[in-house]
Amino acid sequence: MALATPLVPPVFAAQNQLPALGDTASEDFGVGAERKLGDQIMREIRRDPDYSDDPILLEYLQSIFQPLVTAARQRGEIGPDLDQRFAWEPFLVRDRSVNAFALPGGFIGVHLGLMGMTSTRDELASVLAHELSHITQRHIARGMANSKRQSLIGVAATILGILAASRSNSMDGAQAVIATGQAASIQGQLNFSRDMEREADRIGFLVMTTAGFAPGGMASMFEKLSHSNRLNDYGGFPYLRSHPLTTERIGEARARLGTAAPVAPVSVLEHVAAQARARVLADPRADVLRRWQALDADNNQATVADKLAAAYESALASTLLRDWSRADASLAKALALVQGSPRSDARAERAVALLTVQSLLDRGDAARAERTLKPYAAENSRPITLLNGRIALASSGDDAALKRNAEELQTWVSGHPMDAEAWSMLGQVWGRLNQPLRSLRAEAEARYAIGDLRGAADRLRAGQRMGRNGAGNAQGVDFIEASVIDARLRDIETQRRAIEADERRQGG
Repeated sequence: MALATPLVPPVFAAQNQLPALGDTASEDFGVGAERKLGDQIMREIRRDPDYSDDPILLEYLQSIFQPLVTAARQRGEIGPDLDQRFAWEPFLVRDRSVNAFALPGGFIGVHLGLMGMTSTRDELASVLAHELSHITQRHIARGMANSKRQSLIGVAATILGILAASRSNSMDGAQAVIATGQAASIQGQLNFSRDMEREADRIGFLVMTTAGFAPGGMASMFEKLSHSNRLNDYGGFPYLRSHPLTTERIGEARARLGTAAPVAPVSVLEHVAAQARARVLADPRADVLRRWQALDADNNQATVADKLAAAYESALASTLLRDWSRADASLAKALALVQGSPRSDARAERAVALLTVQSLLDRGDAARAERTLKPYAAENSRPITLLNGRIALASSGDDAALKRNAEELQTWVSGHPMDAEAWSMLGQVWGRLNQPLRSLRAEAEARYAIGDLRGAADRLRAGQRMGRNGAGNAQGVDFIEASVIDARLRDIETQRRAIEADERRQGG
């Protein structure tokens, strides 16, 4: 899968905002074209097995990213056209290497390895603000202007190949991919110029401090990246291949510390839980999980944060290994730490509770999971909605719970139509409620959300056949749902034909 760096041009004139008219990037590679290219790349990425849609980690990532987007809007870095057309969507990659990257159209990828090495939310915010600034300053469009005569399909395929090869610790794979002239031309744009890096640092710093994050986060992250790479020069830091750190950049980050107002300290415990979760999920092989499991040993010299990280890592690893007694012991230890620490906070306690619910559901104990989730069950959040769904599906014969959850999921996907996991769960719930037509439509939307337009169309056609046969639900055909299915099928088929036409033009 393609995961390494954003596209950039060889020459750049620093400025805060690109002009709407008369700009080379705007003329040659407009906002609409950039978003279209990003959507094409994301259709492939979402189907990759290393694309991670962990609801708990993604919610935490969003809790940092969305304030940055809001701050960028306030500062005028995101104008109305970009705001309306771009996705502003972060996503996670199941990879233990330290990397993050921007893609055309407002998408930002974060490797679990990078999230796992950050010690504070401010360090993670500094990386996200930096990548966000590459997007808001349209560095990607400036790079892509040189490829204007190539079709978006062809450019997307080349980017995906280059980024996939760059995930290898060895550069041999990347060199093989860029053997052709077209690929080599695009590869030449995959590393930011020094001016662009400095601008992304400068604007990113202003965005993150405007959003309320500690100004020391960027300098701390730079120093950590530089130090770790020197000690572990084994290719595990692709972020530094695409964003090389210079003494000048580190010095400028330190110098900015005196220009921003200090912020009140924030408990690190919620971030510690997210960091621990990212570390474990980055590499779920059994032998690696057993090493995480073994870290949960008493250490009176460790800090509360270190003890919480070890307990969370052991609890999650034990859950994935289905070692329930070990999981329970580590969960109890983690809960005692967040409740008993002077730095305890409700968000950290919630993080431990959600892991506990996950562990109980994985072993089939829906009753205990429901009791544990009860203090949070009314939240309008993605992890809670999905966990409520798992509990409802595991509660045998409880149609009332299933109906409540169907309503909750339907409300959720109405506001988040590209949430594949929520649509998939809604399909299961409708199936259990003997609503096969609605179930098929939800399955189709799940396929569409991951970019499988052909699979979505197949599901919708199955729904049409079911409607014609009068088997829409227990009471007969659901005519409203049948009409929705007809309309969605026409829309998806139109999109699919347009994509195939682009592919044929590229092939010609």
